Amino acid sequence: MPAMLNLNNVELYYDHVYALKGVSIELNEGEIVALIGANGAGKSSILRAITGLNPIKSGDIQYMGERLDGVNAAEIVKKGIAMVPEGRRVFPFMSVKDNLLMGAFTRTDKAAIQRSLESVLERFPRLKERFSQQASTLSGGEQQMMVIGRALMAKPRLLLLDEPSLGIAPKLVQDIARAIVAISRDEKVSVLLVEQNSRMALSISNRTYAMSTGSIALSGLSAELKGDDRIKAAYLGLEV
Repeated sequence: MPAMLNLNNVELYYDHVYALKGVSIELNEGEIVALIGANGAGKSSILRAITGLNPIKSGDIQYMGERLDGVNAAEIVKKGIAMVPEGRRVFPFMSVKDNLLMGAFTRTDKAAIQRSLESVLERFPRLKERFSQQASTLSGGEQQMMVIGRALMAKPRLLLLDEPSLGIAPKLVQDIARAIVAISRDEKVSVLLVEQNSRMALSISNRTYAMSTGSIALSGLSAELKGDDRIKAAYLGLEV
């Protein structure tokens, strides 16, 4: 069975600086796949390439057996790909309700949208408690729950998460990690997770790609990589 998502030898530049150098990764339906590495390693550039925010220089991107590179960002959302950007990007003066509904902008079935909204509120009870509040009044962790919920309102088959633990209190990082696993399991959503928190990423993913300066340095099953001395030294900050 072919992979759901394939990046084949992808190269991407910002001006004349390499962001991605011949990157090849794959994600199978139902998987959580993690991309770990230091800031500037190229993790977010992979997400920007997939979503069409930055055109690739060479290589190709395949999604569900079709070429994705060259497709505009709005069409990519309609194909079932939703992204939660780094830094949350909430609409600060809109209510939690209206922020969530913004995620359903490509959908027209009001009854189905309402069911999705109820499902998100059931998954994130804090959002139900703050449903009418302005998004700017939420904590960082609550805002992160809201933007994940907003992405789910698009009914994605593939969810791209860019640094969901960044700037979040440790207790809420655990809650968000559990939510990612539950979303993938319960809603049959595949997940590509970009994380500097390598320990968290390795603990909830099926497979991991470790990045260094725009290239894939290591890859494999997450459970096995957790015990790899190279991962411990370079990505977990542990002495070996």
